[in-house]
Amino acid sequence: HKFKDWKALQGSLLVDEVSVRNAIVGRQSSRVVDDAVASEPCEGFPVDFCGPPRPAGSGRNPHPAALAHCKPAASDEVDELESGVDTDAAKAERERRKEEKAAAKAAKKAEKEAKKAAEFEAQRLANLPVSHLSLDDPDCKAFGDYETLQSQGTTGRVFTDVKDLVPGEEKVWVRGRVQNVRAKGSSCFLVLREGAFETVQAVVFKDKSSEAASAASAKLIKWLGSLPAESVVELEGVPVAAEVKSCTQQSLELSVARAYCVSRAATLPFQIEDAARPEAEVEASQETDRPFPRLGQELRLDNRWIDLRVPANNAIMRLQSAVCQLYREALYKEGFVEIHSPKIISGESEGGAGVFRLDYFGAPACLAQSPQLYKQMAISADMERVFEVGAVFRAENSNTRRHLCEFTGLDLEMAIGEHYDEVLGVSHRMFKHMFQGLEERWPKELSAVRQQYASEPVKFTEEPCIVHWEDGIKMLREAGVTQEELGDFDDLSGAQELLLGKLVKDKFDADFFIMDRYPAAIRPFYTMPCADDGRYSNSYDMFIRGQEICSGAQRVHDPRLLRELLESKGVDAEPLEAYISAFEHGVRPHGGAGIGLERVVFLYLGLDNVRKASMFPRDPNRCSP
Repeated sequence: HKFKDWKALQGSLLVDEVSVRNAIVGRQSSRVVDDAVASEPCEGFPVDFCGPPRPAGSGRNPHPAALAHCKPAASDEVDELESGVDTDAAKAERERRKEEKAAAKAAKKAEKEAKKAAEFEAQRLANLPVSHLSLDDPDCKAFGDYETLQSQGTTGRVFTDVKDLVPGEEKVWVRGRVQNVRAKGSSCFLVLREGAFETVQAVVFKDKSSEAASAASAKLIKWLGSLPAESVVELEGVPVAAEVKSCTQQSLELSVARAYCVSRAATLPFQIEDAARPEAEVEASQETDRPFPRLGQELRLDNRWIDLRVPANNAIMRLQSAVCQLYREALYKEGFVEIHSPKIISGESEGGAGVFRLDYFGAPACLAQSPQLYKQMAISADMERVFEVGAVFRAENSNTRRHLCEFTGLDLEMAIGEHYDEVLGVSHRMFKHMFQGLEERWPKELSAVRQQYASEPVKFTEEPCIVHWEDGIKMLREAGVTQEELGDFDDLSGAQELLLGKLVKDKFDADFFIMDRYPAAIRPFYTMPCADDGRYSNSYDMFIRGQEICSGAQRVHDPRLLRELLESKGVDAEPLEAYISAFEHGVRPHGGAGIGLERVVFLYLGLDNVRKASMFPRDPNRCSP
């Protein structure tokens, strides 16, 4: 209760001894305070609270609520106040209380600072990196970030592949990425992904066997919950039987004892889950209250290393490798030798294709548009049958879904006995081996791709399905393509190739076919003309679902005829003199083919863009990453 002035104090019913003392001492007053019973109610309190007015000394008890509010002054304090002068004992008592209060405050502050320091030190120790070499140390922490692994040594640990985990084993070590984690209260559920496909659920539950165990498990749960998605971690635990439908390991989960982070991931530009959805699912969600995000192609390609973690995209790269493996297997079986030709050359290797020009120590040079010239030289060197897997460069400003400025060429060249059909036979057997091998030996990867990008296996015939140019033009004419839209010796447009593919599928039930006898005017200078009609050539293209994957021909091995063709097509012969000379010393008749690896993968899997089949695509607008 606060008093504004001395008169208010004097007229109060009950007096707070502290307020009275402060008021009296502060004003140096010597007024006498009676027995704390006044004739008027307390200022600020109603009459029915403090009781009716009564004469001093009447002995009437105050209202009970007033007693709860006010504390009667002790008699010695009243005497002291009446005298107006503090005694030495009172001063000493006040000083003692003041010192006690200050000491208590200091002790409380010191305790708080000590607690804060202990927590800071515990946090510092918890954040110290763990050495993988100290895992056998009894004092080693049960969780934490590893120090940077710099090949400091080995521990002899053996990591178990997620796919090989079985319930009931003793403790095992596994390593993978945090696909997602959910830590709440007394439990933590973490999905560990190994590679792009294998997943297992890891669990931690609060250990209530003791106070120490409970605290330790709670810290582990909290730490696991702080791990960013896509971080690389190591877990030690026991596989126990459980039903987990959301992981590839559906009959067990890993009960975690220890966990360590090998590499923490920064904030992701997009979520792997979002990048793995089929386009149809994303499209359907746009009409709902919670539409899935659309991820643009440029965003994906700018962060291609993350995009390739998506199961389908990762599988595409593995299938690309499989195509190369099957290609090599088939040609080794046919007696071929693998070669590696130069990619910096002095002149153009393909007529009509753009080249990337460069300065070669003061001399003009360019990047090879194909290994064509060197494959033929290898035949002149009596290597008879050769193939190559290598980079091909095309400086064509084509911004389409099926063109790249750099791609991987699967090239082959072989001596022939009498007819270029021999090359077609080898090529058909090679593609048949490739298509069958993919379906039989890589079903997991094909399944992963087809879950996101729907497609069917390519249909092919036992023997080569060959459509001659003249017959193909006739089929297109019957389908409604006019002379104005396509002349008899004009090259096919993309739409016309697709239409032809549909017509061939309807007629021969084949997605894969060969078209030969292309007009000589639309083929490179090294293509052998047809003997029966010089307007056509001994050349061919191979198609999957109406889109070209391969181009080839019988080559011109006669140097005189080669010079004539160079002149007729306006190609400078000087940079090609070494190439022409290779045929002046005798060479077998030969032919071959050039196949685009990315184009094969793109079309076999029914993808919508060839860039999905290239690890780091190069097109007119992209040269990084």
